[in-house]
Amino acid sequence: MTNTSSPVAVITGGGTGLGLATGLELRARGYRVLALGLDTEPELEGSGITFERMDITDAAAVQAVAIREPDVSVLVNAAGVILREGREFTIEGFRQVVDINLNGTQLACLAFREALARQRGAVLNFASMWSYFGSAHNPAYTASKGAVVALTRSLAVALAPQHIRVNAVAPGWIKTRMAAPVMADPLRSAAVLQRLPAGMMGEPADVAKAAAFLLSADARYITGVTLPVDGGYSIA
Repeated sequence: MTNTSSPVAVITGGGTGLGLATGLELRARGYRVLALGLDTEPELEGSGITFERMDITDAAAVQAVAIREPDVSVLVNAAGVILREGREFTIEGFRQVVDINLNGTQLACLAFREALARQRGAVLNFASMWSYFGSAHNPAYTASKGAVVALTRSLAVALAPQHIRVNAVAPGWIKTRMAAPVMADPLRSAAVLQRLPAGMMGEPADVAKAAAFLLSADARYITGVTLPVDGGYSIA
């Protein structure tokens, strides 16, 4: 049973992938975790994380949660989508990805700003290695994640007077469903591993622990930073 005095963390996209991994790490550190999203993975069951089905682009729904949860001290924006088979080259597909990955992040930051200010809290956004590289197949995902880095910097400056820190992580090749198509392709996975100084793909927990650090008091003097968690892929 969760202690009612536990610090509260809200995680968008917290039912799957790196959002879920971050939620599990925060639970282990004593947080009461509320995950918002449209999908779940089996690891959620029995984790102690409360899951609420929600479209992160639904401003009214997100605001309703913010009103209901006035003591949020940590916000993690992990909700994200990538479209394959050329769908990001369509007008509708491009807008969908940007709306979720970028606009959804901004929407949540605005909705929970008052609570975070009261708690002198912290925000952790999810950027990507594709924030810095071009992707021939996913222009919307790349553009949205590049914008998340800029948004993180801007909000770090804007919210600093309210004692809110805003940082981001930029995951590289991590063993998640999103990376599964590459991992399943022998040629592509071999090329990735050959470039990786770490010599292996990362685990979701690697990103979760970095996220938890940036959200913790140990990082109290760090804001506006995007931390690569990529095994050195971006420097190779």
